[in-house]
Amino acid sequence: MATDYDIVILGAGPAGLTAGIYAARAHRSVLILDTASVGGQTVLTDQVANYPGVATTSGRALSQTMAAQARAFGCTIVPFARVSDVAVTGAEKSVAYRGGERARARAVIVATGGTPRRLGVEGEERFVGRGISFCATCDGEFFTDRPIAVVGGGNSALEEAVSLSRFASRITIVHEFDHFQAEPWIVAEARGNPKIEFLLSQRVLGFAGDGSLAALRSAHRETGEVTETPVEGCFVFIGYVPNSSMLEGQLKLSERGEVVTDGALATSEPGVFAAGDVRQTRVRQITTAVADGTVAALSALDYLNEEGL
Repeated sequence: MATDYDIVILGAGPAGLTAGIYAARAHRSVLILDTASVGGQTVLTDQVANYPGVATTSGRALSQTMAAQARAFGCTIVPFARVSDVAVTGAEKSVAYRGGERARARAVIVATGGTPRRLGVEGEERFVGRGISFCATCDGEFFTDRPIAVVGGGNSALEEAVSLSRFASRITIVHEFDHFQAEPWIVAEARGNPKIEFLLSQRVLGFAGDGSLAALRSAHRETGEVTETPVEGCFVFIGYVPNSSMLEGQLKLSERGEVVTDGALATSEPGVFAAGDVRQTRVRQITTAVADGTVAALSALDYLNEEGL
């Protein structure tokens, strides 16, 4: 069974939902598909305090508000859509999902985001779900009064370390460099937190434990000295891998797998646009994803109007 839409949006995170709001307000039929829950990575954020106009909220609440707005303007949103095929080349574009349904689209906006990057070290896969996590909001409470580590040095790593200090007895931030990539304000907040310690210039070697996680092993990048840090939990925040594998061979991708766009967020294929963390960009924030969603939707609308579609 195939259904025609003016615009199909792949991804229901901030970029996709914003694009849906703008496109549907222009009285275009819009389908938003996501392979997981509505909100994308935003729902994993415990506290959002830098979204303009909102003093503080949770990522889940912000996502639910965005989704409600998109639905109110007429978007059809399908979470856990089980997308099995995406065809975006040529005049007719289509997406197969939910075990047999197919959506045909005049334009497509790719807002599939990314997935947490793994360390790829010994013991990591063995302890995922048994001590190693990529979601502080989901699993932080499990480590109440227990020592944990946070791996990473960007905004997400330090923000979540501060958030996790509500639960953990001690937090060791392990980072490969001697400086952080995070904004100065969150670095200062982390350094001022009495529960947080720092292990810098460290290369993570692996994880150890009998059944559940018991230690993180790392080596100093210059001296090679090995340190074994006793931890019962570890949260890894070292970036994301773009969710673009279904688009290989159809759209131009960067060496890192990011969708390459121009200033209007148009991709290498006419009628296909990209927004948010999946595209090639330096800054990845909720606010930049929302901005991308706006630009991508307006560009898609211009394309449809210019093509007389």
